[in-house]
Amino acid sequence: MLERHRDSTSRAEHSQVVQLELQADRFAALLAHEGYARATVREKLQLLGDLRRWLKRRKLQATDLDEQRIRSFLKYRARRHCRRRGDAATSRQILGYLRDLGYIPAVPEPIDTTALGCIEQDFARFLSKERGLKPVTVAAYLRTVRCFLRFGQDEFRLDALCLQDINRFILDRARHVRRSYVKSMVTALRSFLRYLQQRGAIAAGIAAAVPSVANWRLSHLPKALASAQVERLLACCDRNTPTGQRDYAILLLLARLGLRAGEIVAMTLDDLDWEAGEFIVRGKGDRLERLPLPQDVGTALAHYLRRIRPRCSTRRVFIRIKAPYCGFSGAAAICNVVRRALWRAELNPDFKGSHLLRHSLATNMLRRGASLEQIGQLLRHCQANTTQIYAKVDLEALRRIALPWPGAAS
Repeated sequence: MLERHRDSTSRAEHSQVVQLELQADRFAALLAHEGYARATVREKLQLLGDLRRWLKRRKLQATDLDEQRIRSFLKYRARRHCRRRGDAATSRQILGYLRDLGYIPAVPEPIDTTALGCIEQDFARFLSKERGLKPVTVAAYLRTVRCFLRFGQDEFRLDALCLQDINRFILDRARHVRRSYVKSMVTALRSFLRYLQQRGAIAAGIAAAVPSVANWRLSHLPKALASAQVERLLACCDRNTPTGQRDYAILLLLARLGLRAGEIVAMTLDDLDWEAGEFIVRGKGDRLERLPLPQDVGTALAHYLRRIRPRCSTRRVFIRIKAPYCGFSGAAAICNVVRRALWRAELNPDFKGSHLLRHSLATNMLRRGASLEQIGQLLRHCQANTTQIYAKVDLEALRRIALPWPGAAS
């Protein structure tokens, strides 16, 4: 009986090892499809083989793999002086691959069942379902709410919430972060308090009494490049390289159409209508809007898609040039494209994000005689007052309506 049990256990372990060996071939095919070089594929498969032998020596099955055992395996490799720089990333990649196949059980996301956790989860659903905010915005709001609910008290009670608690939280946070961030934080906090008010959890009027941050929207001129500087920025792209061709198409979308960084990240192949010469922009609040494709933008996009963009499974238009071939992880990647281009063009504006080209487009349009309404339509502003900031750059028009300075007469 005992021998039969041992034989059964041995067969099960052997079956797990064989299955892991079979998965190695699929894993290699996936790596090759994602664009990894042959040498890199060999290194990753070597790590998978070492992992398989490590499991066998410890009489562990492949289904026993998790983050803790991966860490133990990496420590073992480090002690043997055969650990490479990318081993941790490869181990996570293997773990994720086996989980996607259902070979290893997925780790359930921790659910906070406390009272504060339930409030946060309900607020997140409200932002996503009822207000239609994007996940990145929901995450930013939740960071503020999480800090607020756990600020300066052992047990948060909604019925005891007062304006003094809110003011103390804002003043404390304002000492550690930029003023613009505090303004965004106050917006998130006010939204949360309105949500609580709608649910009847707090008294009416508290949300309206949240103090504003002295960071006026129209108190400064929008940062912009002159038309000649924008053209210089575009010309600095090395269009003899795949990266240069991709970045040139991205910069054209920013400079000619004023797209936001997140809108470029979200572009898919299905959004492009070549016959109509248009494409769909996935804007704020999940709005879908159609914009025309200017000739130079369309030419650069077509060249990138036909000659440069690697074949891969993702439908994103812009993807990484190096393996793994996938879409950009977020708007920061587009900002990095702009920063690299500014460095190559030897331009050093105060603001170096992707919005610099959006501001530059609006400013240069106004200087060429476009109306604020036309600028608002191109930039897809929902409210006219959003475009008002660009009126400040029309200095000639402002001089005609400016009152004389009293000290000029003396």
